[in-house]
Formats: sequence, C-alpha cells, structure tokens
Amino acid sequence: MDRIWPLPAVDDPALVDHYAYPDVDAPYVRVNFVSSLDGAVSVDGLSGGLGTDADKRVFGVLRQLAQVVLVGAGTARAEGYRGARRPTIGTDTPPPVAVVTGSADLDPEAGLFTDTQVPTIVLTTAGAPRAHRDRLAAAGADVAVLDDLSPAALLAELGRRRLNRVLCEGGPSLHGALVDHDAVDELCLTLSPLLAAGDAGRIAVGGTGGAPRPMALVGALHEEGALLLRYRRSGDVQDRD
Repeated sequence: MDRIWPLPAVDDPALVDHYAYPDVDAPYVRVNFVSSLDGAVSVDGLSGGLGTDADKRVFGVLRQLAQVVLVGAGTARAEGYRGARRPTIGTDTPPPVAVVTGSADLDPEAGLFTDTQVPTIVLTTAGAPRAHRDRLAAAGADVAVLDDLSPAALLAELGRRRLNRVLCEGGPSLHGALVDHDAVDELCLTLSPLLAAGDAGRIAVGGTGGAPRPMALVGALHEEGALLLRYRRSGDVQDRD
C-alpha cells in the first residue's frame, strides 16, 4: 500500500497513525463507506461485493481506533452484524456496536447479541414496543430509550457514556441524517475499482439536503486500483455547536 498524500509507503503502525482520531472531549463522528467508481454503495444489496483487501485492512484499523461502532438497524440486519472482534487500541475490549432502531425489532438470536464480547447498545425510543425492548434486554443488550433518534440525541447518549470516538458504518439513511444535521466530522471513503451500474443507492440519502458541507482531503492511500480517501470537515471541529 502506498500513500498518495502524505508520502511515503504505509505499514500497519503507520496506518494507525494515519487514521488516528483528534483529541476531543465530545463525540467525533467518523463515517466509513465503500463505493464503486460509478457511485454504487452495494452489489446485490450488500457492501461486501465492493470490498478489497485494502478496504478490509483499513476497516479493521478504524474499528480498533473507535470507542463505539454506530450503525442503522437495516444495515445491521442486511450485513449480518455481530460484535466487534479486536480490542480498541489501549484497552482490553472491543468497541460496542450501537444500533439505531425506531422499532427495536431486532432478532435476539442474531450475532449482535449472541456473538459479541461486549453488550450491544440498542438506541431506540419509548415508541418502540415494550415487548421488543424487553426481549433484547433479556438477550443481553444494553437498551437505551431516548426521546428521539435525531443525531443530536444519539451523540448526546454516546457522549454521556464517554464513547467519543464514533465510527459510523452506515447505512445511507443514518449517514444522510448525520449530514443533514451537520454532524459528520470525517468521511473515510474507499473507491473500489469497479463499475457496478444497477439501481444501488448513494452513501447518504434522505434529509433536506441544505447547503453542501465543505470537506478537506487529509489523506489518500491506494492499493491495487482502490483509492482510500479521508476527508475532514473544514474548520475546527471544536467550534461545532
């Protein structure tokens, strides 16, 4: 793997340095996605068809650097999520997966709850059926009942738990909501060397759109045709409301 910017070549320790989070005392949201060259976010409904060895390597590093993995329920179901495996760097335990779900309609027998070293956090509201919430709690989930599932409410709950290094892995609707609320501090985007066509969606959908958010390129890697780009929001993240 070679570094396009800044130089030179990258080994695993250098990858950790390349993707290190800034030192912040409030949730910092990094979003990670893979896309085809023509913008498809999935192949046959799954992101796995777009993955490369380089993307998988960076995926693992990003999880090791994170304090929590944030994901929408639809993506967790479709991709067959389970608990993270490798410990967060500097600790003995992996980051918890935090699933955003308005219905709390998740399978308690899924790997999120049966194949994890730390309890999965379920972020939901009182509008979710009590039976669903109780069933997940009985399966070992850490069920958090919030007033709503706005990005502000989600990040406030993660901040209360001191889970400030946030890694959002999608899906596009959750990413779109974060963009709409100007809550994305960083985007890590892998461009897979494929043309997919079809009717696959974008990496962010929904919301009102609003003015485009300026981002600054702070890193670019390449390996076997794949580009691994890292963008950070322009301006000082500490100034965010």
